[in-house]
Amino acid sequence: MASEAYDDLLDRYERISNIRSAAGVLSWDQEVMMPDGGTPARSAQRSALSATSHELLVEEDMEETLGEAESADLTDEQAAVVREIRRQYDRAARVPTELVAEISQTTSEALPVWKEAKAEDDFETFAPVLEDLLDLKREYAEHIDSSRPPYEVLFEDYEPYLGLDTAERILDRLREELVPLIDDVGESDVELAQPFTGTFDADAQEALARDALDTLGYDWDRGRLDTAPHPFSTGTQFDARVTTRFDEEDPLGALTSTIHEFGHATYTLGLPDEEYGSPLGESRNLSVHESQSRLWENHVGRSQPFWSLFLPTIKERFSGLGDVTARDAYEAANRVYDDNLIRVEADELTYHMHIVLRFEIERALIEGDLDVREVPQAWNDKMDEYLGIRPDTDAEGCLQDIHWSHGSFGYFPTYSLGSVLAAQLYASADEAIDDLDGDIESGEFDTLHAWLTANVHSHGQRHTTPDLIEEATGEAFTADYFLDHAAEKYGALYEL
Repeated sequence: MASEAYDDLLDRYERISNIRSAAGVLSWDQEVMMPDGGTPARSAQRSALSATSHELLVEEDMEETLGEAESADLTDEQAAVVREIRRQYDRAARVPTELVAEISQTTSEALPVWKEAKAEDDFETFAPVLEDLLDLKREYAEHIDSSRPPYEVLFEDYEPYLGLDTAERILDRLREELVPLIDDVGESDVELAQPFTGTFDADAQEALARDALDTLGYDWDRGRLDTAPHPFSTGTQFDARVTTRFDEEDPLGALTSTIHEFGHATYTLGLPDEEYGSPLGESRNLSVHESQSRLWENHVGRSQPFWSLFLPTIKERFSGLGDVTARDAYEAANRVYDDNLIRVEADELTYHMHIVLRFEIERALIEGDLDVREVPQAWNDKMDEYLGIRPDTDAEGCLQDIHWSHGSFGYFPTYSLGSVLAAQLYASADEAIDDLDGDIESGEFDTLHAWLTANVHSHGQRHTTPDLIEEATGEAFTADYFLDHAAEKYGALYEL
């Protein structure tokens, strides 16, 4: 009977997983393909799917089925499946289905409002929607655990095992150690090359983005490339799609964005096919997911070996770059811009100040310490404090990210956690692979794909985040590798 209970639990979860996947396709379509007028119907569709998956997860006999499965003689993999479904059930069972449906509908309706507000540089258009989403997410957190700060509860939707205290510790350390390094870079007399100036046709940039995906080993049979206002990746191990965007004056922005989203997709595609519909066929969480995107973006895509490999392809796509060297391109890809306002275009160092800013603002919003109408001023003041610049417009400031329109409060810290983990994982891969730099320079990415699949992707949610890190690297989670990487790399570039 215990075995039957486990099989029943897995069948139930597979139905839930399929509904969630279908909702993901509808969300992708809304951001990429759907006509502007489709929002009312799409909001209702997504709300219905969210409510249905929630109802299936918390239906009356799920608790009994879970209990019977937990008492069974399970393998390690089966125990992990039950652990993860239990975690989801315990949170979901406290939240009314009506609230889940309302959050889904409100976020779907918020997306076009955010797009319009950003395009018109009009925060006041978005402010009422943001207030509604904050109220809904506070209510959601209150249902789950009223004894803890709501932001801590929301953070666990994206990283359930490291804890907000770990995120705070990591962010504090990054702020303490990166700010002096950023200051030293700013005071350096070294001028890095800037070969990619002028205008670069968007169609040629799209062709280059496809070249990059080909080079890195993207599986086009299970994926596609499109454009979106804010780049993202979504899908399953059978269908993992990426998006990017193009600025004709910034070809590196589209390229690094595409490589970043490729990192997400290659994690998704590396999940075991045979575990589809089970927690063992789903990614661990957003911290680990961001580690994969940041690893490919920064440790591969911004590396000297990659530019030695890829520069000839860029020269084929764009004229006027005949004299550019691989060193020039490497410097351009790693230039620290002290006047950059946009997170997704930021270098490896200042990027984390963008995250700290968002973390502090959204936590203050959720905790009720900051009024929505105060966001533009608070944002600009923190940009001034952390980076020494002030946005001229809200489109370049507090409206630049899509996350709050999704109701994704608590997501931003995972970008820094992922960056830190990326460095730790890459160091372990570099130690395990005989000549990783040589492989990258020769366009041989199979060894890195294989290492990441074996040590991260193939496990799905078998391990908790700390255990996955220990299994993959032999050490507990640490920022040491990232900070050493940053000091060594930028110390050499800027002769510090």
